[in-house]
Formats: sequence, C-alpha cells, structure tokens
Amino acid sequence: MTWTMWAALIVVVGTVWALIKRYETRLVLLTSGLIMTILSLDPMAAFAQFDKSMTNNSLIIVICSSMGFAATMNLTKCDLHLVSLLTKPLNKLGLLLLPCCMIVTGITSLAISSLSGMCAAIGPTIVALMIRAGFRPAMAAATVICSTLPSFWSPGSSHNGFVAKLAEWPVMDFITYTGFRTLLISVVCIVFLTIACLIFGDFKKGGFENDGVHKSNVELPENPNVLWAFAPLLPVVLLFVIAFWFPGVKMSVATAMLFGFIYTLIVTRSNPTELIKKFFDGMGHGYGSIIGLIIAAGVFAAGLRTCGVIDVFVEYLKNSSEVAKLGAAIGPMALGIMTGSGDAAGFAFNEAVTPHAPEFGMTIPDLGYLAIVSATLGRVSSPIAAGVIIIAGIANVSPIEVIKRSLPVNAAIMVFLYFIS
Repeated sequence: MTWTMWAALIVVVGTVWALIKRYETRLVLLTSGLIMTILSLDPMAAFAQFDKSMTNNSLIIVICSSMGFAATMNLTKCDLHLVSLLTKPLNKLGLLLLPCCMIVTGITSLAISSLSGMCAAIGPTIVALMIRAGFRPAMAAATVICSTLPSFWSPGSSHNGFVAKLAEWPVMDFITYTGFRTLLISVVCIVFLTIACLIFGDFKKGGFENDGVHKSNVELPENPNVLWAFAPLLPVVLLFVIAFWFPGVKMSVATAMLFGFIYTLIVTRSNPTELIKKFFDGMGHGYGSIIGLIIAAGVFAAGLRTCGVIDVFVEYLKNSSEVAKLGAAIGPMALGIMTGSGDAAGFAFNEAVTPHAPEFGMTIPDLGYLAIVSATLGRVSSPIAAGVIIIAGIANVSPIEVIKRSLPVNAAIMVFLYFIS
C-alpha cells in the first residue's frame, strides 16, 4: 500500500467517526473527499466530481419531481387520508394483525419515502392499534420500521434512480427487474418478524402492563376520503400500468408526478397558487437534501479514487464475485447501523464500487440492488436513526428495545437476499 492509501484509510475512519457523532453528513463526506484529493495532489478531482454530480439530469428529474409531489401530499393531508383508510379494517385480528400492519405500512412506504416522515404519519395509529390488540410496544414499533422494503417498488425512490442511472436503464426497467426479489424479501420479512414476535413472547391476549403510548400531534381523519387517499398512490399506479400494459408509451417519473399533482388539485380543490408553490418548494428540498447527499458521496468516492483505494479494491474483487457480493451485503448495512443513514451508505458504495461490477463477474443492477437493500436494512437496525428514535418515542420504549427485535430479522433477510442474488 502507498502512503496515500494509508492516509485515505485514516480519513475513512475519521469519516465514520464523524457520521456516528451525527455531524452533518454532506459536510463530512465533502470534507473527507476534498482532503483525500489534496493528499493525492489532485484537488481539482473533487471539484470536477462536484460539477458532474450536480448536473445529473436523470436523477434530478426523478428525485426532485417525487419530492415535489410528496410535499403537496403533506400540504393537502392526502397521505393521512391514505393511512386512515388502510388502518380502519384492522381491528380484532389477533396475532394476524402483525402481518396486516406490515402490509399496510409497506403500502404507505410507497407514498411516503422518508422513514422518519412515515413513522410520524403512520406510527401513532399502528402502534396504538397493535398495543390495544395485545402486542408489546417494542414489537409494535419494530413492525413499523421493518415494513419499508416495498418502497423499492417506488419509481420515486432515490436509490432506484441512482442504480438505474449507473446501469443506464430506465428506472421502471430496474424496478421490474428487481420487483420479484422485493416481493420475496418483503414476504420473508413478515414471516421472520412474526416468528420473532413468538420467540420474544410479544403477543398476549389482554395485553401487557405499563404499555402506555405517547400521544402524537398527527391526527388522522375519522372519515377518510377515498379520492384523496388514492392521490399519493396515483403516480406509482400510473407508471406500473403504463410499463406493463402500454409499453409503447414512454412516461417519465416527472410526468407521472405531474399527473398526480393535477389529480390532487382537482379532488382536493386546493388553492392552486399554494399547491404549486409547495410543489416547487419540495423540489428544491429534494435537490438540497437527497441530490446534495449524492453530490457529497460522489466527492468522497472521488477522493478514494485519487488515493488509489478504488483501483486496489476493484482489482481484489475481480478475483471473486462472491467477495464483491459479500462486500455489498455487509458493508452498507454495517455503515447504516453505525451512522443511522442508509442514504450515505448506499450512495457511497454504489458510487465507488458498483460501476465496476462487470469487471468481477456481476451486473450493475444486481450489485447495486444488493447494496441499497443492505443500506436500508442497516438504517432500520440502527438505534440512532431518526425514524427509529421517532417510532420508539411514539411507543414509549427505548430504541435499543426496538432494535433488539428488528436487527436479527434484518440480518436474516440480508442472508436470504445474498443467497438468492
């Protein structure tokens, strides 16, 4: 190893430490990447990568339009109408309430991409419902955070768009290609968490003592409007219908989001001026938060490249595709657990390693999908993740109690995905 590689290793350790300490993720990644390019005497590589990442047309279109639409759902409360409509039929199911709640939360995750946002929206209802039915609060909280895997069916997912861009595929082609695996791991997750519930003894008719739930500021409508509830799902439904039944029609994610916006405007009869302002505000927030993180991860990866770390790593992986698979399965998940951020872990790995997948006998979609699932499972297995903290607070339990239940399940899912990939 050269001295620049040793220096890069020290910087990487410092980066992980800073992320664990909850310093601003974009600042940490940008600073680390710039330091490594300076140490390798090629500081302009960081700025060149910054320019390249911030003008990534396909990602900007997918992510910003999706975030703009999500902002309008928040303003009109259509997302809460969806949550209320889905949770109404779930009373008096006994132990079967757990898989039913996971399905409902999974559907909700298609419409609400943010883990913390989804936990805040659906958490109070699901947790209270499960506790009243006889589940321990920690298991009720774990049910919510373990139910996000169906979000990989969403065309608005930033991770789907990122890997599709690397593969030079339309995002719907990538979702179709990985869709059956998403279904499999979602079903396996439901089965494993139900088994975990039985092992921990977390269900008892009549419930448990001292199982009070924190009240939330989120109030669900008592009589949800079906037309309003359908609004968050319309773009996803539209894209799937077009992709499967009208393949000759090319519809972009942004177009689907605009159709969803128009539908929302009509059924909610909202103020058009306020709604369009919210849409563009959401687009700006999407660029600043998600695209900003992608830019920072790109600069960090550029630093690793200039120090020679990526080349050495790729050369090592060329000798065995199994090593590459293992790295994609373990690395992003471990980083996600340590930092509480699945985005930072997933984007960093896919930016640095996944483009080289063909060089060690794998495909970009396969390796990229393994990495993004790994990062997501790591995030929902971390006691410092914002969504985990929120849902633990709603259930009035320690985040560690929630993670004791979610981590073994998520680790088992990762092993399952590793062997079927």
